[in-house]
Amino acid sequence: MSPAGASAGGGEVGRFAPSTTGEAHPGTLLAALLCWLDARSRGAALWLRFEDLDPQRCRPEYLVAMREALTWLGLDWDGEARQSDSANAHDEALETLAAAGLLYPCLCSRAQLGAEVLRAPDGSARYPGTCRPRPLPSAGQGGWRACPDALRLRLPAGRIELRDENGSDLSQSPAEAYGDPVVRRRDGAVAYHLASVVDDRQVGVTRVVRGRDLAPSSAVQVAIGRVLGHPAPRYRHHLLLLEARGEKLAKFHGAVGFEALAARYSAPELCGLLAQACGLRPDSDPLHPADLLSGFRWSGVREQDRPMHWDGQVLGLGD
Repeated sequence: MSPAGASAGGGEVGRFAPSTTGEAHPGTLLAALLCWLDARSRGAALWLRFEDLDPQRCRPEYLVAMREALTWLGLDWDGEARQSDSANAHDEALETLAAAGLLYPCLCSRAQLGAEVLRAPDGSARYPGTCRPRPLPSAGQGGWRACPDALRLRLPAGRIELRDENGSDLSQSPAEAYGDPVVRRRDGAVAYHLASVVDDRQVGVTRVVRGRDLAPSSAVQVAIGRVLGHPAPRYRHHLLLLEARGEKLAKFHGAVGFEALAARYSAPELCGLLAQACGLRPDSDPLHPADLLSGFRWSGVREQDRPMHWDGQVLGLGD
């Protein structure tokens, strides 16, 4: 599978990849702004990729609303993609893994794993390999496509040496730290790690800028990419905006959505507040994303996560 699109000229390619499971919130918008500033300040191509594979949570109206929110903020893209349009590439990757004897069906439930196993670095359950000896259906029986169970990838043993551009050591032995990851869910949806690796390759992503909550699993994605013959991108992980309880602002936690934000703030006002939140400006004076480009340096971005609260009227920043 060869990369396509903006990478053909050999330059850097980045991507912003929000899930379409709800409205954009302040954390979404800050991550998009930092990803945009990184790419535009470096002259890199930048893709917007909608992660819309979860059949239970993703909705078309959320995708439309996400695009509108990012445009409203003043961000633009060199290309746009939807994960749901990459089914053939995902199937091709699964075929490659099956042909290499690296896939197996897994019957373990999430409840069973949560109760019985150790934690992985990202807080998820470390898979102990319970179903590793199980074979796929034979080719005559339909192979992996005929399997009704979740499919896991037998990760090869070994350490992945990896360092974040911010200096953090992301090196890891993924097979030991996480166990074998699910690559296709029981409901037929391709799982996050495989889809992300394949979709990055589709447009030739060389650079991944995202929140620090995803840093612990970077080595897993590099390991999957190696199995498929993909070069590893460079990584830059940044601060998160936190809710009052100290957890990441997220749709799941009911973070204030774009509709409420746009009713209270203009785009320049919210951009100024986000710039202040991440340390790019000492104040929240209104501005546009392009106003931040000339002086953008990662050394000027705050390293520590930042609390942010919504009182129903305004966003407030903590220390």
